Amino acid sequence: MTDPFFRSNVAGIDRVSFDVGLRTHMQSVFGYMAGGLAITGLMAWVVANTALAGIIFGSPLRWVVMIAPMGFIMVMNFRMQTISVGGLRGLFWAFCAVMGLSMGSIFLFYTNASVARAFFITAADFGAMALWGYTTKRDLTGFGSFLMMGVFGLFIAMIVNIFLMSAMMQWVVSIAGVAIFTGLTAWDTQRIKQTYAESYGAEANDKMAVFGALRLYMNFINAFMFLLRLTGDRRN
Repeated sequence: MTDPFFRSNVAGIDRVSFDVGLRTHMQSVFGYMAGGLAITGLMAWVVANTALAGIIFGSPLRWVVMIAPMGFIMVMNFRMQTISVGGLRGLFWAFCAVMGLSMGSIFLFYTNASVARAFFITAADFGAMALWGYTTKRDLTGFGSFLMMGVFGLFIAMIVNIFLMSAMMQWVVSIAGVAIFTGLTAWDTQRIKQTYAESYGAEANDKMAVFGALRLYMNFINAFMFLLRLTGDRRN
């Protein structure tokens, strides 16, 4: 007969092992994301403060840096199963760098103080929602599905406003954008937590960490950009 105390002790050990692995996994996710934001911020600052600003935004090259990030995302998704972990990391860092090139324009249109203000407000909101998403016992699936519908509605509204050029609609879209992508942070954090499993192996979990970082990175960038449009002070 198997000792029931032994069984419960093994279960306890397994649980401890799982919790340690999960914490390490989440640290990797947020580590990748923070590194990506640092690369993006550095590249954006370099572009805005060097001759690169004129080279990129004064020529058709601006369309390349605007479209290129989508290409990186597509390659990462399509090659997830075949690419190595190192290759996937490289694509992620390259994606973040190209995003920085395209975001260099914000320093040309907005004051440094308003950019910094929007960044720190976004960081505070992001941290609070990520913590809630990680700790809450509530299933956020329905919440996330509703927010994803909001993303599509937001995209349509932005296209419509290209033709209407309504300041009021832009204000409403910006508020909705901040709310939607901040909320998606909690949903994605919970999804990343729930999809982790030791049995997947180190390589699979490393790839999942990179993709989790990509989702959170995009939530942060989108919330930041909408908040900047809402509160940013334009240069004279």
